[in-house]
Amino acid sequence: MSASRGYRAWGRPMSDRWQKEHGDPPERPFWTKVAVGVSHCGAGCTVGDIIAETAIFLFGVEIAGRALWAEYAGDYILALALGVVFQYFALAPMRGLGPGRGLVEALKADFLSLTAFEVGLFGWMALMSFVFLPGSPLHPGSPVYWFLMQIGMVIGFFTAWPMNIWLIRRGIKEAM
Repeated sequence: MSASRGYRAWGRPMSDRWQKEHGDPPERPFWTKVAVGVSHCGAGCTVGDIIAETAIFLFGVEIAGRALWAEYAGDYILALALGVVFQYFALAPMRGLGPGRGLVEALKADFLSLTAFEVGLFGWMALMSFVFLPGSPLHPGSPVYWFLMQIGMVIGFFTAWPMNIWLIRRGIKEAM
């Protein structure tokens, strides 16, 4: 199914305008809810990774002589912070939660999902850095680096998929 057909079938019916004209939206398949949940998590990861990677590169930060460790730390911290904020604004209104409880629930919903996403991304980048391209330091100033990061983010999408199924089925994360 193309993205536009998917949007017309499951995205557009969620809008207020569509529902005023047609009534309640049709039930979406579970896999589409998981895909949206993983994409939501991936958005926080991606934005956090881009900002952290760029800052670490510009400031020349290293841990144990390698930028990769600093990138992992910066990516994870910033991705988690942004992911929790994104999750808060999705979760708190759906559940009618105040700021304190909303942040706790957002952290519960995003921590495992985001960690699973980053495991895929970080594992891929470690393979690239230590196994496949060990003599060629990868860094954010290189288009190859960003190409490999994109592949890593796709891998992260798939490593986060099972965790999102579990979180949604347990009611920890909202099906979106």
